[in-house]
Amino acid sequence: MEKTTCQIAEWIAGFDTSRIREETLARARHAVLDWTGVTIAGAREPLVDILVADALENGESGICSLIGRPETVAPATAALINGAASHALDFDDVNRQLHGHPTVAVLPAVLTLAEQHQSSGRELLDAFIVGYQIACAVGEMVEPDHYLAGWHATGTAGTFGAAAGASRLLGLDAGQCAHALGLAATQAAGLKAMFGTMAKPLHAGKAALNGLLSARWAARGFDANPDAIEAHQGFAHTQTTSFSVSVLPEPGSGRLAVEAGLYKYHAACYLTHASLEAVGSIVSANGFRPDEVHRVEIGVLPSLHDVCDIVSPSSGLEIKFSIRHLIAMAIAGVDTATLGSYSDETARRSDLVALRERIELIDQDLPNPNCANVVIRTKSGQRLENFSDVSEPCSDTETQRCKLTEKFHRLVVPVIGDERTGRLVSAIDQMDQSPAAVALFGV
Repeated sequence: MEKTTCQIAEWIAGFDTSRIREETLARARHAVLDWTGVTIAGAREPLVDILVADALENGESGICSLIGRPETVAPATAALINGAASHALDFDDVNRQLHGHPTVAVLPAVLTLAEQHQSSGRELLDAFIVGYQIACAVGEMVEPDHYLAGWHATGTAGTFGAAAGASRLLGLDAGQCAHALGLAATQAAGLKAMFGTMAKPLHAGKAALNGLLSARWAARGFDANPDAIEAHQGFAHTQTTSFSVSVLPEPGSGRLAVEAGLYKYHAACYLTHASLEAVGSIVSANGFRPDEVHRVEIGVLPSLHDVCDIVSPSSGLEIKFSIRHLIAMAIAGVDTATLGSYSDETARRSDLVALRERIELIDQDLPNPNCANVVIRTKSGQRLENFSDVSEPCSDTETQRCKLTEKFHRLVVPVIGDERTGRLVSAIDQMDQSPAAVALFGV
């Protein structure tokens, strides 16, 4: 792990964006599209209202935009609130390399800077790709121990990604980038114990905020340990027992992390998606009623118990981390892609609670956490089984774009109408050519 931090800093400062492939740019635009949709939809969530009210009451109004809201706030505050809003619905993208959500930590930081400095759409996209890569690389370096110990990588490794993206957009040299990473390291935080509460989306907002501040301060000469990741009692030493150095890819290699992004089509923890897909296929193929179900066995890795096995959810937020309740919803025909399904009333529905009691999680040795093996036994004696693996990104770029565009319309049309939604999709599709990145989001 010798000089890991400095090597990362040199990669950030020296990354040749002119060599980025069109395929990579397309995948990055998809991430921006998905992030924008979930942020607009999440912008009126209670936790966002609280953050906005607190900011304005304490004199933090300013020049930077809040996506999906009319208020403008100070730059750092915008990064915080946009980050929290984008993770509020838990409907945002994930990446296996990070073991968390990279875009919600990185994009709010670079978007804020892009608005401040009137950066172009391509400059924003380049900085985002760099930050996304570093978030995933740092996450990969400390996993799996980091996550298993109770750290939320979106908040921890995400802070490094935000710092990297912001550093790139500010044009910092390698030495300054190393200090920015050091400042990110000492601010990185986020506990899995907060899952199911407002504090989980706050992790994304704090990662964006702290990463942005790290880059800004480093640009002004604020120093930190330039060996912060690998140093004794540094980030790696305190956060994992399984540190391994990731090899950072070349710009045109086709191995950039943003190309392996995974997207949610259920508004719940991604670790529940394999189970939901498996159950959905069984129900579609066999057409039985919920009252015909005798028992459901969900085969998963043991590690899922600590993430998405809230046994008796009492709120819409907790449902997102309750695999048994989600499976009950899927069997009962409740649309898990619809935001309105995640309510306190849904958590208390007696038919879902009764069905949930007949669902059991079975620990199994599976290839990865995004797999599930589902067995449904009916009262008539049928045994219906299906396996699902949602660990791989969509292989076809256009297919992914179409699916994400459909999701975007479902989320955004109710907020801003069909015409504006269509214009926004078109603007993001062409953001590489936009001279002003922030203009995209005011369509």
